[in-house]
Amino acid sequence: METNAISRRNFLRASSLAGTALCLGFYFPADAKKEEIMTAAGAEKTGVEMNAWIHIDTDGKVTLTDHRAEMGQGSYQSVPQIIAEELEVDLNDVNIIFAQGDREKYGNQVTGGSSTIRGSYKKLLKLSASAREMLITAAAGKWNAPASECYAENGRVIHKPSGKKFHYGELVEAASKLEAPKDVVLKKRSDYKLIGKPLHRQDTPLKTNGEAIFGLDKKLPGMLYAVVERNPRLRGKLKSFDASAALKVPGVKKVFKIQTGVFQTFRDGVAVVADSTWSAIQGRKALNIEWDDSGFDHVSTAGIYQQQNDILKNQEGLSARKQGDSDGVLAAAPKKLDVTYETPYQSHSAMEPLNCVAFYQPDKLEIWGPIQAPEWVQDYISTQFKLPKEKVVVNMTFLGGGFGRKAFMDYPHEACLISKEMSAPVQVVWTREDDMTQGPYRAGISYRCQGAITDGQLSALKFKAAGQNIGHWMGAPKTQPNRSISEGFLAPYYKSIANISFWDVPFEIPIPNVWWRSVYASTNGFAYESFLNELAAAAGKDQLDFRREYLKDERCQKLIDKMEEVSGWKARQKNAGYGTAITECFGTTVGQVVKVSGGSGKKLKIDQVWAVMDCGWYVNPDIVKAQVEGAIVMALGAATNHEITFKDGLVEQRNFYNYIMPRMNDVPPVEVHIMENDADAGGVGEPGLPPFAPALTDAIFDLTGKRIRKLPFSLDMI
Repeated sequence: METNAISRRNFLRASSLAGTALCLGFYFPADAKKEEIMTAAGAEKTGVEMNAWIHIDTDGKVTLTDHRAEMGQGSYQSVPQIIAEELEVDLNDVNIIFAQGDREKYGNQVTGGSSTIRGSYKKLLKLSASAREMLITAAAGKWNAPASECYAENGRVIHKPSGKKFHYGELVEAASKLEAPKDVVLKKRSDYKLIGKPLHRQDTPLKTNGEAIFGLDKKLPGMLYAVVERNPRLRGKLKSFDASAALKVPGVKKVFKIQTGVFQTFRDGVAVVADSTWSAIQGRKALNIEWDDSGFDHVSTAGIYQQQNDILKNQEGLSARKQGDSDGVLAAAPKKLDVTYETPYQSHSAMEPLNCVAFYQPDKLEIWGPIQAPEWVQDYISTQFKLPKEKVVVNMTFLGGGFGRKAFMDYPHEACLISKEMSAPVQVVWTREDDMTQGPYRAGISYRCQGAITDGQLSALKFKAAGQNIGHWMGAPKTQPNRSISEGFLAPYYKSIANISFWDVPFEIPIPNVWWRSVYASTNGFAYESFLNELAAAAGKDQLDFRREYLKDERCQKLIDKMEEVSGWKARQKNAGYGTAITECFGTTVGQVVKVSGGSGKKLKIDQVWAVMDCGWYVNPDIVKAQVEGAIVMALGAATNHEITFKDGLVEQRNFYNYIMPRMNDVPPVEVHIMENDADAGGVGEPGLPPFAPALTDAIFDLTGKRIRKLPFSLDMI
């Protein structure tokens, strides 16, 4: 599928503004509190450049726009499924395109924080219902009949008394002249035909028959190919290089130094440009480079965690959240726990390596690639190249995984720099070794957790975390604590536990860190939920009963009921280990129960995982379940298989031979259950990850009596 076969601007001007199509989108005025629905005629009248989520031509062909990236999480299906529901069209009969990056036209397009559906579903429902009502009004006008006698179904408007029909294409000219209704009545969930149904994904056929265009598939006339040899240490500088051997490699065109932006600093590298990626890689191997790596610490993994543990003991840190008097209660409590947990650095390691195509021209810079944050790229590139934003065009392709890494700006910046130097379109490709050794990574974090039990009740919690702060890399004041330190911790606890505090102990090293699936909840969840399980044991209480006491809101109580029901918690077997954890992030709560067996000379085996997700309003149950399953597999790898380690400032892992991914036979059966309620939509792509590790280690303790407080660990060593 070619997502940008024609210019959207020309597409809209040629069709919608000529009155031969119905085009409906949003306008985001800077001084308004919320977006406004805009028709093409309205855009022309006010001088606003039109965006379009819905476009219907005179043939009745419907084009729906996905304003977010599709990296496997299902937005290519879910966004159109929402629109098609209220628009009353068959999803199989519509064309789906990706929007270009443009915050002013499309609002927030960052595919992160599990925000695509929860951040836009209400306005998408309203937009598509508005288009439907405009078509009904147009049909009623043609029949000289009340609109109340008409209804829409399967891309047509039908007159109930007579049975007359118009397909949408016959109505678009009249409908395009109407104003969008101010208020529309949305369907009840019980009346949905598409939403809530496990419809087959529209992108699956494209990805199996070769039609889907990923970044590596993009080709332009005269395109060159590039790889970059980057300094293996972020702060290192290029001292010198000899390109004579590289230039002798057949196909190599040019070799030159570049400096790519990495947050507030720049990374030195040497670009090799050739007529094929293979030639560029061979040319890079022939380079002779001398780096200057003096002037900063060459960190090691052992040193990182030693320093983190030292400052956890000796520094109070910055207060991130506080209620009551945790310190006072802890000092006086007769029974208390004080333990430390460690979580590792992790690579994103998306199956599709980083890549980007750029074409720099004096009056325009266009980019194509697997990009999670197109408007961020547009902002950054326009600043770096001193171009107006409208001159920087960012086109999204399909992504072969992202997990937060492809919301970063370094690889598009590289492509743009090299294209400008070569005065030609260029595709930059990162090898797996480039990706794994350069980062940015999920930061490894150490936690000191303290808790008090008074008269059998949890009376105080104090959490201190020492780890890198993404906000500091992005320019936040160093005096500002990491506001995500409490991420993953459920809000109802604040109502039932009087004394809670979170402290961020600043920790900085020259290793770039960035978002990783579920961000800080992925590490926080392990520490906080593991600690709650330890506190439950100290209080002599069942883990789920213990949580019931402090998660008093109705949704949490029902979630725990469901966890007990599906896992058989109350009747669990004596010769197996059962563990549990409940975390919340991005508006969604997920509880998991893990069952293990083995031990005592037998290999430990994960027998089953039960996951219960309360994400409120949702679109497609199959996508929800797939995302939870994928999150659990990723969590399994991060807990038991892989980590990024450092020696003398260099990453020790280079590819999947020493950054071991779970294989099919490592993955246990996973059973996913979705809670049904009328709550607002929460996120789906990330919340399934954080509870797995603490539930697994709790199950191992239940079976063996061994507490695991450091990740990763080997199941074979238990």
